Amino acid sequence: MVFVRYIVIGVDDAVAFYRDNLDFKLDKHNPGKFAALVRDELTLYLSAPGAGSGGQAGGNPMPGGWNRFMIITSELDALIERLRRAGASFRGEISDGGAGRAILVEDPSGNIVELFEFK
Repeated sequence: MVFVRYIVIGVDDAVAFYRDNLDFKLDKHNPGKFAALVRDELTLYLSAPGAGSGGQAGGNPMPGGWNRFMIITSELDALIERLRRAGASFRGEISDGGAGRAILVEDPSGNIVELFEFK
């Protein structure tokens, strides 16, 4: 099992983004403060800045940056189109090199998820 924590501005918006667009299932939810979502072997913890221990660890955590987890898909173009229709923002264009193609999508707080398709 892999555990990732993202600090997000709007927990409820982030829950909707991951659930509706990236097929995560909601496991735990304290509206506005915290949520745990599950997809395969990944548990994604979403914390609002200043909420609970995860939202306070290290001082004043804020969302964004370049750290990310990767979702492997066999239908990258269809997933990108679905996310665009949902209003998602991307960093750059599709990169194509080596083992496959990838693009970075931002959640509603600017945290990155890498979408990857093997060649």
